[in-house]
Amino acid sequence: MVDTRSQPFLLRRNCRHERPAWRGGLGGLLLVALLAACTRSPAPAEPVRAVRSVVIGAASSAGRQEYAAEVKARTESRLGFRVAGKLVERPVQIGDAVRKGQVLARLDPGDLQLVEESAAAAVQAAAANAAQAEADLRRFRGLHEQGFISAAELERRATASTAARAQLTQARAQADVQASQTGHGTLRADAAGVITAVEAEPGAVLAAGTPVVRLAWDGPRDVVFAVPEDQVPLVRSLAGRAGALSVSLWGQPGGALRATVREVAAAADPVTRTFTVKADLPAAPSRAGPRIGQTAVVAVELPRVDGVIRLPLGALVEHQGRSSVWLLDPASLTVSLQPVVVVGADGNDVVIGGGLRPGQEVVTAGVHVLAAGQKVRRHGAAPASGGVAASAAR
Repeated sequence: MVDTRSQPFLLRRNCRHERPAWRGGLGGLLLVALLAACTRSPAPAEPVRAVRSVVIGAASSAGRQEYAAEVKARTESRLGFRVAGKLVERPVQIGDAVRKGQVLARLDPGDLQLVEESAAAAVQAAAANAAQAEADLRRFRGLHEQGFISAAELERRATASTAARAQLTQARAQADVQASQTGHGTLRADAAGVITAVEAEPGAVLAAGTPVVRLAWDGPRDVVFAVPEDQVPLVRSLAGRAGALSVSLWGQPGGALRATVREVAAAADPVTRTFTVKADLPAAPSRAGPRIGQTAVVAVELPRVDGVIRLPLGALVEHQGRSSVWLLDPASLTVSLQPVVVVGADGNDVVIGGGLRPGQEVVTAGVHVLAAGQKVRRHGAAPASGGVAASAAR
């Protein structure tokens, strides 16, 4: 007969003997996992990058600056009426060619004619008054000779006659002015030219002097363009020098025209901060010459400078707000960053004014993936074993 009271004890004993073996196996697995996690894999070797380079030397720098320009008339007037009134007619449009004296616009003549008639009536009244004063003076002069009036009364009549004649003169002058004002109700072209802008439409009530149209006079032509502030001294030095600028007209075959700098603005434009330059174009027949509003390209030749250093534009990198280049050490084939001073551009090259000397080797391609002290190899050279670049001739 089996004693059942001893069964729980046996079960507990069996459990105590089985737990340490299970825990021991799990602990070993955890230890192996922790050791594997703490072990760091070695960092991959930095790749040896291929670069292009050039050995710099002294050279000559020359080039040209080109600016977009527009052909304009030497004289361009904004025409308006010399009197106030309502605009009732404007027979010209933008682009119309007009001749001297041609009617450009008209004001409502009603009010002007009424004022002219009033001035004419004032002249008639003043003339009648002057005639009456002159007749009175003759009559009182006879009475004075007969002793019927005093000398003082005669002087008073003479003064009244003089005043009447002066009033007649004033009225006639006012009538002439008003007649001229009536004529100013018709706007005429001061010279032959082309309408380049319309600034008022029929029906508008205009004050005296309000611009109605803009007229570009026939005659000399200017090419107008804007230059930045750093180029102003160069352009000023060309002022008055015949044919100093080369002008190519858009859409017009033939060679470039030679222009002369006539005027350089004394102050910069408040919006663009550029200076306006006007250059005189050579005279040409109206049909073959440059047209008003035609687009042009103005080229300014830069002075030649000897002994400068020129590099491809791709050799420059920006580092901490400064222009720099990567110098290549031929012995160790490592690169280092060198700040430079850029003084200009010549096509796809930049002109270096400081920071380099002839004989140094500069990286010209692959500059944006380099780091200071990095090993490189010249493009076309076979990489050395172990990831180290082999020295190869350029």
